[in-house]
Amino acid sequence: MKPEPISLHTVCGLEELGHHSTRGVTHVLSILDPAWPEPEAFGTYDTHHRTTLRFHDIIDPAAGQVLPEPHDVEAILRFGRDLVAETARSKTHLLIHCHAGISRSTAAMTMLLAQAHKDLDAEAVVARVHDLREKAWPNARMIAFADEALGRRGTLSEAVRRLHALQLRVRPQLDALMRGLGRGREVDAALAG
Repeated sequence: MKPEPISLHTVCGLEELGHHSTRGVTHVLSILDPAWPEPEAFGTYDTHHRTTLRFHDIIDPAAGQVLPEPHDVEAILRFGRDLVAETARSKTHLLIHCHAGISRSTAAMTMLLAQAHKDLDAEAVVARVHDLREKAWPNARMIAFADEALGRRGTLSEAVRRLHALQLRVRPQLDALMRGLGRGREVDAALAG
């Protein structure tokens, strides 16, 4: 069996960061809103490599908001390539967080696992992310860019659409919540499938 390209994976939100300070995290991908302050929790972590990206959790343009763009997805994929290269030399523990640990962070984990596991189909990749973070709702805009960058031909987007549909069946209240957040296009796509 081929060794796991990334030893351990954690996805969380800001309020959970303190719970992971003693878990041997070696690499952190922080995805924050542009004006959000640096999380103080990282002061309690052991030495680790941290990359911070700043954009809002949106899928369509909105006044005063910064959309995730292809260069953000490329930065995430570059982070993943560097991490896999380092994992070949030593064990790593990757932690990805965003504000709530639901959308931007799970989209980033989806693309990193898809990149590291080219042999896994999109459904299996998204299932792994769902196992890691049961309340996952990956940002569809980020996933569409990753689909293109990784040559996955829309399969990641389709698998994420099916996960969104599952989440709506399990948590019907997400329909109104996501629409209220300007994410109605994701809800409509999930319901249309």
